[in-house]
Amino acid sequence: MKNKYFILAILLLQSSLINTVFCQNSATNSGGQVVSVQPKIMVIPYTKEGEDLRTVLENDENKRIAIAKIKEGFDSRGFTTVDFVAKLKAAKDNNVFTSDNQTDIKSQIIQMSGADVYVQAEVIVEKGQSGNSVKLILTAYEASTGNSLSNKVGESGKFYTEDFNKLASKAVESCVEDFLNIMQIKFTDIVNNGKSVIIDISFDAGSQYKMSSEIGSDGLPLSDQIEMWMEKNAFKNNYHIQGTTDLKMIFDDVKIPLKDQATGNNYNPNKFALELFKFFKGLGLQPGKDVKGSTIYITIK
Repeated sequence: MKNKYFILAILLLQSSLINTVFCQNSATNSGGQVVSVQPKIMVIPYTKEGEDLRTVLENDENKRIAIAKIKEGFDSRGFTTVDFVAKLKAAKDNNVFTSDNQTDIKSQIIQMSGADVYVQAEVIVEKGQSGNSVKLILTAYEASTGNSLSNKVGESGKFYTEDFNKLASKAVESCVEDFLNIMQIKFTDIVNNGKSVIIDISFDAGSQYKMSSEIGSDGLPLSDQIEMWMEKNAFKNNYHIQGTTDLKMIFDDVKIPLKDQATGNNYNPNKFALELFKFFKGLGLQPGKDVKGSTIYITIK
C-alpha cells in the first residue's frame, strides 16, 4: 500500500514539473521569464585606424586562425554561430556595400548576418627571444544597440614555438568559459527584461509647439501624451524619464523587446522609432526622426 502512495506521489511530482516547464515556455510572449535562451553569435576581427574590415583577415594568417578558434570555442559549447568570412563573401558578391565607411560596412555585415550578438576579437601576436605568445581581447556587443555585454582578455602564455594555431587555441581556452558565462547572463536578462534605448525628443527652432502645448482629442499637454504612450509601448511598461523641460524630454532608459512579440523576428531601435514617429503623426504633428546606435532622436517641426 505504501508503495502505491509512493508511486502516485512520484507521478504527481513529474506532472507538476512538466506543467511548470510548459507554463514558462507558453508565457514567454506575455511577460513570463525565460530561463536561458542562447544568442546567435558572429565573431568579427578588430580593425585599427586605416584597416579595412573587408581585407584585414586576408593579410594576416594569425588573425584568421584566432577568429576560427574563437568560433570553434563557441560552437563546441552549443552556441549557434555565424561565419563572418562567409557573410563577408556573400556581401561582396551581392554588392551590398554602399560606401567605404568602415562603420557602415560593419553595421551592414552585422545586419545581414541575423546575429543577436557580435564578438569583436583583437588578436595580438607577440614574438620574442623568451618565446612567442598570442593575446586576445574579446568584447561582445548586442547587435541592434551596440551595448557591451562581456569583456575578457585571454593569453596563451609564452612558448618556444611557431605554431600560432596552438597558441591561439590556448588563448581562447584561457578566457572563453568566463566570457561566455557573463555574456549569457546579460543576454538572458535582455530576453526577459528587454534592451535599453535612449529617446531624445525636442523641437525644431521654428516649431509652434512645446511640451506644455495641449493637443490631441483630449487636450492633454504633449509631455503627458508622450508618457502615456511610453507606458503602453515600452517593453513590460519599463521606462525612465531623465528630465522634462518645455523644449525637451529625455528618456534615458526605455526597454524594447529583443524579438518582435508578433512575428518573432529581431526587434531594433529603428522599429521602435517608427512606432514613435507614427504616434506623433497621429497627433497631427510633423516629426523628424534619426537613430544613432541605441539613441532615438525625435524633432518636432
